[in-house]
Amino acid sequence: MKVGLVGYQGTGKSTVFQWLTGVAPDPAKVQQGQVGTTKVPDDRLAKIADKFQPKKLTYAEVQFLDTPGLLADEREGNPRRLAVLRESNGVVVVLDGFGATDFAAQLAKFREELLFADMEVVGNRIPKVEAQFKKAKPAKEREADEFELATLKKVVAALEAGTPASRQGITEQEEKHLRSFQMLTLKPEAVFVNRGDGGFNDPLPADLLALAPTATQAPVKLEKELAELDDESRQAFMADLGLTGFSRDRVVRDLFYAMGREVFFTVGTDECRSWAIDRGSDAVAAAGAIHKDLSERFVRANVIGYADFAAHHFSEKECKLKGLERTEGKTYTVKDADILHILASN
Repeated sequence: MKVGLVGYQGTGKSTVFQWLTGVAPDPAKVQQGQVGTTKVPDDRLAKIADKFQPKKLTYAEVQFLDTPGLLADEREGNPRRLAVLRESNGVVVVLDGFGATDFAAQLAKFREELLFADMEVVGNRIPKVEAQFKKAKPAKEREADEFELATLKKVVAALEAGTPASRQGITEQEEKHLRSFQMLTLKPEAVFVNRGDGGFNDPLPADLLALAPTATQAPVKLEKELAELDDESRQAFMADLGLTGFSRDRVVRDLFYAMGREVFFTVGTDECRSWAIDRGSDAVAAAGAIHKDLSERFVRANVIGYADFAAHHFSEKECKLKGLERTEGKTYTVKDADILHILASN
């Protein structure tokens, strides 16, 4: 999964990118975007690995795409700057938490940028479809053109009224005509407040949480500076500042789950691994995350819930004896942190 980091210039977005991925921003890649990959930390998998002592421990990963910063007072060029974001699967809006204070207003303004960018790309298609009506076509093709034009006009009108595509009730048939646009307002969104040296222990304001209930925050620059100190100095500074630990692992998890993702585990002495899937995926989709062949040859899945697994010393044998391992079919909805063993036909 590739998640785009977006924000206005001056929000520290590229610093957040480096903090999340460990990849230094490259000025040569500003316009086309820069990708960095990070593992999704998971204490549950770490506890499982302590029990199994596997030869290999593999965490799910997420890619972050650093995109060009937008200009706050120049909307006209911002859709072009946002274009690189269309290849991403989700959007993380980085807000200025060190210079500004009205986070809700920042977010509302940035969402308008996304609406405007989608409005432009979808609206540009309308004259091209209208031109098709000047050509002689079979009735079926003309009906398809009429449906596409109606869809485009409906979506643009809603965007102009301030309604993102994700809240327009777009049908499956309409989505087929919109898919090529990779609309920004259809993508999952998360919000991250990049705090300064002060206020990082303050709760996020209610008006921001009303707009973005999963919003999260951290003092990125401060934590990067603290990480460069020796242990003794770092502990002293953190105590003075009231910091009990670093936020990066928590933020990576927060952003991962805000994108509508979750994990399941496979366990054994050879490898313990977390696999990323979309929330609500069935057992066949989980099998496909491991290997396409497994989804095609899927027979059933043996499932143990993580809570049961942990309560019984991470022992598959104990869970089986207690009747806690279930056999599930294709339609089973995988739960976060399920332990799965996929059985497939030869």
